[in-house]
Amino acid sequence: MCWKILLLFALVTLRCEGRSSGQLCFPKDFTWGVATASYQIEGAWNTSGKGESIWDRYTHSHPEQVFDHSSGDVADDSYHQFRADISMLRELGVLFYRFSISWPRILPEGFSNDVNEDGLRYYSELINELHANSIQPLVTMYHWDLPQTLQDLGGWTNPIVADYFVDYARVLFTNFGPKVKAWITFNEPLSFCRSGYGGNDAPGGHSSGLEAYMCAHNVLRAHGMTYRMFEAEFKNKTGGNVGITLDMAWLEPATTSEDDQKSAEVARQFMFGWYAHPIYSKTGDYPPIMRRRIDEISRRQHFPRSRLPTFTEEEVKMIRGSSDFLGLNHYTTYLVAKGKGKVAVQPSFDNDMGVIISQKPEWPKSNSTWLRVVPWGFRKILNWVKKTYDNPLVVITENGISSEPGLQDSKRVNYIDAYLRSLHAAVTQDGCNIIGYTHWSLMDNFEWMRGYSERFGLYEVDYTSPQRTRTPRVSAAYYAKIVKTGCIPSQKYSLVFKY
Repeated sequence: MCWKILLLFALVTLRCEGRSSGQLCFPKDFTWGVATASYQIEGAWNTSGKGESIWDRYTHSHPEQVFDHSSGDVADDSYHQFRADISMLRELGVLFYRFSISWPRILPEGFSNDVNEDGLRYYSELINELHANSIQPLVTMYHWDLPQTLQDLGGWTNPIVADYFVDYARVLFTNFGPKVKAWITFNEPLSFCRSGYGGNDAPGGHSSGLEAYMCAHNVLRAHGMTYRMFEAEFKNKTGGNVGITLDMAWLEPATTSEDDQKSAEVARQFMFGWYAHPIYSKTGDYPPIMRRRIDEISRRQHFPRSRLPTFTEEEVKMIRGSSDFLGLNHYTTYLVAKGKGKVAVQPSFDNDMGVIISQKPEWPKSNSTWLRVVPWGFRKILNWVKKTYDNPLVVITENGISSEPGLQDSKRVNYIDAYLRSLHAAVTQDGCNIIGYTHWSLMDNFEWMRGYSERFGLYEVDYTSPQRTRTPRVSAAYYAKIVKTGCIPSQKYSLVFKY
């Protein structure tokens, strides 16, 4: 498997120390990292030429929509303190750092005719510091912070935004391509299309079943266009690889009934296949079940055409196979039962999917209402991806749990332990083609509509401190032990870092 690591991250130094036969150990070339995202940690929202993003506008215009009425204006102040972040990465011993670049920090108005030199400087310094510490950058181009100027044109519902994204990507490849060997075009389009254009996340589209599908269609076009542009213009010059990150909870049938079994598969195709099928299947198109259901429901709602857009033949060819690896974000599991079968007058994604989703109340809770601890679901989703898409090359790009403030986060340690055991089984017993794991998150951050009320960090951030002081939790030491040895400790690891 080592060639796959080299393929993805170029030359890396693999370190595995202190293995013993009593531990569950990952393959020696399995690699470990942590993740963050620009709007969630950088702050400096209007500093040094940065333009306004949709999250800047939304949190300023509608603070009541955020649980604690907060914003990412300052966040963790990583724009000024990225070297402190790299010190934490070095303490953890990770081999790669997944972070995102802010589109409006590079192109303040969203267009490539005006490039912000200070934005280029900031990310260049970050990437250089990572390399100086033998940490590989895994760069996400888009983690939800669209320039507001492009949203004023309709955002991801406007097909022209796909072209503007390609322009933006070309600026990134040109300036950072020689030093970045692994790129992710989009993070969780299911989330920002379904909840942003179909719900009340920024930009607050509230147009489920209409704008949500337009968003997804143009995101897939933008991804395919960017991948083909990279192939034609940069692959031979800079090397590197381009993928996409999709999120999926495991969707387990609520019962053993045939109806619930079928409903669970419908939900998987709507939730994951919506984006994965056009890229990773042989058809290069939306899942057939989505096409059938949405076409039929649109007809019954008296629309003259389906609300699910159609790719041209050229777009099908462009999007099909447009990924060198699959980034997978996974946190929890849901139960799926057959819906009531009624067609609503008002279009919606949920009505199109036609299932009932729930969780068992006895599943252990996190500090997030949606996240319950169900480790066995991790192994199931990985095997489903293997079976459905011919065992693609996968990097786990997010996995983690929220907790209350405090350094003694035993709940997170237990979560990491349990989910990694499930991942280990998928890799070593089931043959799932997974080469790396990324914990979310390096440190506490702005958790979108939940503000700072949910803490996902291995490091706690003191938001009352002007310096946004970072302090390692117990989980940081636990994860560092795993990174160092490549093994899950046979006993709980409960030491904190000593300074």
